[in-house]
Amino acid sequence: MSALTIGHLAERAGVATSAIRFYESRGLLASERTSGNQRRYPQAALRRVAFIRTAQQVGLSLDEIADALATLPADHAPTKADWTRLSRAWRPRLDEQIERLERLRDTLDGCIGCGCLSLRTCALTNPDDEVAARGRGAVLLEPGATTAPPSGTPAPDHPRSPR
Repeated sequence: MSALTIGHLAERAGVATSAIRFYESRGLLASERTSGNQRRYPQAALRRVAFIRTAQQVGLSLDEIADALATLPADHAPTKADWTRLSRAWRPRLDEQIERLERLRDTLDGCIGCGCLSLRTCALTNPDDEVAARGRGAVLLEPGATTAPPSGTPAPDHPRSPR
């Protein structure tokens, strides 16, 4: 197997060459330089770029990605055991994201607990912004949140119901 130029790596990985340079500047990829000072990447860089892109789609920060990549071999493709270890570490985070997306899907047309009080149902489910006591933002979409209205608040005929 021959080393990949930055253009070939970018094309095969489906990213811009600027992304490859950025990943390298962050220590996520490594290249060697030719006598003409051109970058050359090992074939294993393809898998590392795929890993980086997947990790970003999952919502990991670049620091978290760097930490994960630091546990993988830099000079060859990771083994099945390496991927199994990483995937096990990601599972709770993925489960949390799936739960958050399901809550978003199921409550998108109703109150999400943001405190805006602009929807007609907010007057029923969150009078006087009682949900503010649960935290900032769309608290009813956060992990561990219930879709039930605050305690003591009547919610007759409300489209959302607790799971």
